[in-house]
Amino acid sequence: MPVNHQILLDNRPVGQAQTSNFKAVTSETAALQDGQVLVRHHYLSLDPYMRGRMNDAKSYAQPQPLGQTMQGGTVGEVVASRHPRFAVGDKVVGMGGWQEYSVADATQVGALRKVDTTHIPLSAYLGAVGMPGVTAWYGLVKICQPQPGHTMVVSAAAGAVGSAFGALSKARGCRTVGIAGGPDKCAYAVDELGFDACIDYKLYDNAHSLSKALAAVCPDGIDGYFENVGGMVLDAVMPRMNAFGRIAVCGMIAGYDGAPLPMSYPALILMQRLLVQGFIVSEHMEVWPEALAELGALVASGKLRARESVAQGLAAAPEAFLGLLKGKNFGKQLVKLI
Repeated sequence: MPVNHQILLDNRPVGQAQTSNFKAVTSETAALQDGQVLVRHHYLSLDPYMRGRMNDAKSYAQPQPLGQTMQGGTVGEVVASRHPRFAVGDKVVGMGGWQEYSVADATQVGALRKVDTTHIPLSAYLGAVGMPGVTAWYGLVKICQPQPGHTMVVSAAAGAVGSAFGALSKARGCRTVGIAGGPDKCAYAVDELGFDACIDYKLYDNAHSLSKALAAVCPDGIDGYFENVGGMVLDAVMPRMNAFGRIAVCGMIAGYDGAPLPMSYPALILMQRLLVQGFIVSEHMEVWPEALAELGALVASGKLRARESVAQGLAAAPEAFLGLLKGKNFGKQLVKLI
C-alpha cells in the first residue's frame, strides 16, 4: 500500500482563512478490507462551501473536523479493489478529500461512482458534470422554473456553477444575464458560454449603480435569479425582480468570513411576492441522474465549454483555495495531482 500525502485542517480561521489553518502530513495507507477500494486521485475539487465548514458554527453540514483530511470531491483511478463492482483502472468520482490516495467503502451507496471518460474529460466530473453542474440544474429547473422568454440572472457567472447555469438557461430559451468580476470573465460569459449579457460588478461602487446597469440589460425585469454571492449584488438584483419572481439561494460567498450580510430592502420580497429558497444539492439526490444526463450531453456536444483553473500538486491546494474565495479563479478550481 502506498505512502499517502494529505492536507489537514489544523486550526479554525478567525476572519479570513489563512494557509496557516492547514497542515501537510504523510501517512501509511492501511491494507484494504473486503468491500473497500483504493483510489489514486487525479484531481481534487476546491469549492466555496469548504470555507463555511472550516468554522465551528451552525450550518447545513457538520464542521470540518480538526486534525482530519480536508473533505472534498475527487476524481481518480482505482488502483486496488476488494469489491466486485470496481476493477483496477476504473475511473471514479467520490469524496476522497485533500490527499493523493483514499480508501473508499464501496458498499456504501453513493460513496464511489464509475464515470465514462470517452467523450467527457475526467476533470469535468468535478465541475460541469458534477456537483456544481447539478447545483445549477436544481436551482434553475426546480426553483427558478424557467419558461421561454423569461430573463434569468446568475451571479459568479464565470464560475463552475454559473457557467453551467448559463448553458442550461439558454437551452430553455431564456434571456440569460451574468454578473461576474472583471472584463475577461464577462467576455468569457458572453463569447464562449453564450450569455446574452454580463455585468462587471467591479465597475460599480454601490448596489444602486449596479442595479441601474442591470436594468439596462434586463429591460423586461428579472424572472429568476440564482444567488452565489449575496451582499451588494443581491441588493442590486432585488429591485429588478418581477412580481412572482423566484430566487434560488445557493451561496453567500461575500459573507463566508463570518460577518453577517444584511439585506437592504427585504420588503421587496412581500411587495413583489417573491419566492426565495435556499437549497443544498446533496439533499436532492433524486434529480442527479436526470441533471447529469443533460449536463453530460451539453459538455460532450460542446454547448457547455466550461473553463478550469488548475493548480499543480497537493501542496498548492491551500493557496488555490484562498484564491478561489477572492475570485482569482477562472471557472472551476481544481488541483491536479497526476
